[in-house]
Amino acid sequence: MAVIAYNEADVKLLARLMRAEAEGDGKLGMLMVGNTGVNRVRGNCIDFTDINSIRDMVYQSPGGFEATQKGYFYQRAREKDQRLARKTINGKRYHPASNSLWFFMPEGECPAQWFGQWNTGRYKSHCFYSPTRADCPSVY
Repeated sequence: MAVIAYNEADVKLLARLMRAEAEGDGKLGMLMVGNTGVNRVRGNCIDFTDINSIRDMVYQSPGGFEATQKGYFYQRAREKDQRLARKTINGKRYHPASNSLWFFMPEGECPAQWFGQWNTGRYKSHCFYSPTRADCPSVY
């Protein structure tokens, strides 16, 4: 059962984002990017109080995703990527991105904090950051 509202266009949009942001980190890395995106829609907290849909989340400005500025993002969504997107829309979570609202790819080690949020772990090239339960209970 979906944890956020969506339509088929949203599935394709999320799939394109996941691929563009984390294809180099494999399926699990892409799923973690999906977790982060879904959490931003669910969150209604911190920097994401006006994010009410997958489309709002993907194109949020400022604070959105760098991938939307690159041509690779605009390629057609592949069916295998859409299946991954549906998993995250349906609430499947993957640590360390289970409750994350942010991720990024540092050149070195993951900083302990980013945008005031604590690092919850690294998967391959991406570091993930989650708010506290008190700051954003809806992502828990």
